[in-house]
Amino acid sequence: MPSHGSITKAGKVRSQTPKIEAKPKKGVSPRLRNRYNFVKRVIEAPAQSSERS
Repeated sequence: MPSHGSITKAGKVRSQTPKIEAKPKKGVSPRLRNRYNFVKRVIEAPAQSSERS
């Protein structure tokens, strides 16, 4: 089974790429955001009328 290129060239491009620092994350994690939405939607929901269509 032929290989795609020699093993001596492995990782060449990645090692030449300049390192870019990660941007700081903003906002809350999705799990916490879902919890906030649940509280607003279910726990603190306004009382609805008994008739729904």
